[in-house]
Amino acid sequence: MTAPFRRPPILLPLAIAGFAVAALLLVRTNLAALVPPALWPDALLAPAPADTMQVLAHYAFLPRVSVALLSGGGLALAGAMLQYVLRNPLAEPATLGISAGAQLALTLATLQAPWAFAIGREGVALLGAALAFCLVLVLSAARGLSPVSVTLAGLIVSLFCGMAAAVVTLFNHDLLIGLFLWGAGYLDQGDWQTTRSLVGQVLPLALLTLLLIRPITLLGLDDRAARGLGLNVAWFRLAAMGAAVALTAVIVAAVGIISFIGLAAPAIARLAGARRPVAQLVAAPVIGALLLLITDQLVLLLPTTYRAFPTGAMTAILGAPLLLILLPRLAAAEPPALRRHAPVHRAARPWRLVALIAGLTLIIFAGALLTTGDATGPVAGHWDEILAYRLPRALAAFAGGLSLAIAGTILQRMTGNPLAAPEVLGISSGAMLGIIAVMFLAASPTRPLQIAGGAAGAVLMLALILALTRRQAFSGLRLLLAGIAMGSITGLVVAVLKTFQDPRLGQLLAWLSGSTYATSMPEALLALGLGLAALALTPLMLRWLHLLPLGGRFARTLGMSVARVNAGLLLLVALLSASATILVGPLAFVGIMGPHFARLAGLVRPAEQLVGAALFGGLTLLAADWAGRVVIFPYQIPAGLLAALIGGPVLLLLIGRRA
Repeated sequence: MTAPFRRPPILLPLAIAGFAVAALLLVRTNLAALVPPALWPDALLAPAPADTMQVLAHYAFLPRVSVALLSGGGLALAGAMLQYVLRNPLAEPATLGISAGAQLALTLATLQAPWAFAIGREGVALLGAALAFCLVLVLSAARGLSPVSVTLAGLIVSLFCGMAAAVVTLFNHDLLIGLFLWGAGYLDQGDWQTTRSLVGQVLPLALLTLLLIRPITLLGLDDRAARGLGLNVAWFRLAAMGAAVALTAVIVAAVGIISFIGLAAPAIARLAGARRPVAQLVAAPVIGALLLLITDQLVLLLPTTYRAFPTGAMTAILGAPLLLILLPRLAAAEPPALRRHAPVHRAARPWRLVALIAGLTLIIFAGALLTTGDATGPVAGHWDEILAYRLPRALAAFAGGLSLAIAGTILQRMTGNPLAAPEVLGISSGAMLGIIAVMFLAASPTRPLQIAGGAAGAVLMLALILALTRRQAFSGLRLLLAGIAMGSITGLVVAVLKTFQDPRLGQLLAWLSGSTYATSMPEALLALGLGLAALALTPLMLRWLHLLPLGGRFARTLGMSVARVNAGLLLLVALLSASATILVGPLAFVGIMGPHFARLAGLVRPAEQLVGAALFGGLTLLAADWAGRVVIFPYQIPAGLLAALIGGPVLLLLIGRRA
């Protein structure tokens, strides 16, 4: 996470000064548009009741500035703590599922338990965030709250909560517009109440963080070394993560979900030269506060329709390019290797187990073809319906799950990171942006035109990410950061679209959730052929997949051209991810579940894990598509959402039992 050479000492102050100057200029411009400079003291201290512009400046603009500073600083501080304690530069507040837990709690309370708002919206959000965090702790406690186990459990909990909220949203979109506005991170203010609340909560938590600097510094070492110095690793890691969770929950409850600040601000601070914990915990909040303020002030410079662009999501527009510009200067760092954390257990007869999984897949496939649903439950169907409707859907679901699981397995072994999945490359995000552009810009967005737009978006995103990481031999850390940066822009687009009342939004939400209803037979066969072709290439990839988890330096000593191998594997991953995304939406969760299911079953060597993960991924999505059609007939649950709702808890249970 730190650079191999010392940055100039003046670089960090210059970076902070640059952000500060930009923020002050923007604040001055926007304030001058409301009140002449000569009246600023009056507007700040005692606005004239008869002067509307002074009242707006005092009760709307200035509280908005203070809320942006407090929220940005708190989220950046939480992100810096998580990244240092977990020794993972990809960690951020969302990693522990806090934001997703809060959003799910608010969604359920709005629709099913409005009486819960007696404790206030903040109370409901905090309750959801706390429950999600407690679930992460329970799942990772057996491993002593180790960085990899906490991050993995947090990611799965976050994805599960997000998918559960999406299921509810799909059927109740019109009733949740207010929640979408909150979730997008609008910073509109009408008084100083939110500012006072944040001051009374964020500042004490920040002071508590300063008291934890010494143990946090030791937590940056290896766990064994920290214990040797007398540190209770589990308890102090719990305290540091608890402070970060509290900071995030307080801010999310007050202003909604603010994206990217917790990831970008600490990364920029490190890249500017902040290496020690004290420097990071001081510089990151300052940069985060200024970054969010700059973003919000740029939003205010837009025309009066700026409310369509939420500040919380717009941070990606400013933060992603900054991170991408600084990305080439990021030191080469090896993420936690799979071999250090993979289960010791290996199946005694792995290929017999693979054969059993294949047999189970055939049974589920037959069930998906031969049954449907009506008012009385599952009943046998007819051959014309099977060939016209069920067969394309079943093939598409299986092909999508198979392709994403293969892509996830390759990514995890290539980067040595058990958290890697197809969506971190940005390929699914690129395909999503291409299809969204076609749906909202084309006069007649036909299915072939949508597929063409998705393919073009996926290829362009891949080309951009490869160009950004080519000079560093496509290192795993830089690749993941670049993918997250590009994916955050997609999050902005989706967050903005959710606040609209466009009639095309229903179709878009159905596709985003992983529905297979619009898939044709040629499309399904093409995706299936691509996935099977990737499996056929397994013998050619075995040596690469054996050596890459050991680290790029070790692979080079054995004569491997790491840059060329990574480029070839990335191209294959891109093709697999794009084909699955175009057909059944961005079902990234299957890309995480498949490889982990295979490892937990004892399939740990490259060949058996790749085949086993492919079967697990296809089986998961096939079963989800089948169940989604018949469980609540005539209503349907998209395969992607149901796969996350069912597969997520199963994966969490298996990980907990393995621990």
